[in-house]
Amino acid sequence: MSIVIVSVISVLMVCALAYRADALFYSEERLPMQWWITGEVTWSAPRRLALAFMPALAIVLLGFVTIMALYVPARAGEEGLVLPTMIGMGATLIAMQLLHFWLIGKTLRRQVR
Repeated sequence: MSIVIVSVISVLMVCALAYRADALFYSEERLPMQWWITGEVTWSAPRRLALAFMPALAIVLLGFVTIMALYVPARAGEEGLVLPTMIGMGATLIAMQLLHFWLIGKTLRRQVR
């Protein structure tokens, strides 16, 4: 049951961050999605689509892993690793989303100058 709670909390946090970012980047029509090593934007997406990508990814990824954790028994000796793995996955998704927002903000500030 705690695995489901961790998944739901992670998805809700990712959705809340995306909602907050939508208000933050409201004036932008498109947001950068990928950068080259030099910092040049290689492609962008419409704002709402760009911000919906990570919540959709989190729902699919954490949903799949949660279902697998609930219905497929862990290997012997690995039963205690399921919850820490779910927490790590949720934290990683949140960290990557925050990194994406930071890169977007940095790119947009650079374009304004």
